Amino acid sequence: MDGAGILVPITLFLSSSAMIFGIYYLRTRENLAILEKGKDPRSPRPYNNLRLGLLLIGGGLGLLLAYLIDMFVTTQNDIEPLYFALIAIGGGGGLLGSYQAEKRAMERTPDLYRREP
Repeated sequence: MDGAGILVPITLFLSSSAMIFGIYYLRTRENLAILEKGKDPRSPRPYNNLRLGLLLIGGGLGLLLAYLIDMFVTTQNDIEPLYFALIAIGGGGGLLGSYQAEKRAMERTPDLYRREP
């Protein structure tokens, strides 16, 4: 391997290790902060499935819309940025929809979101 080729596996290993450590560290800090408030960090977090589902639906709709625009509207060959942009816009729209649903549910039933030991 040449000089630059050896850096790729080293950088990949170091960055993935740092990412795993960071996720574990931040999750531990979050749980400690919840415990300091006197609440249970293992309590269920409602609407996680709704959030993921709306994110995937929004991303899928963005991908479908990008495909339809590619097939029927554009004549350019360089259309790849449109796919990424519409997937991100659709996913963001799904997350906003999830936020609105959770906000309405929290206003109706605030006891569901209270974490107590």
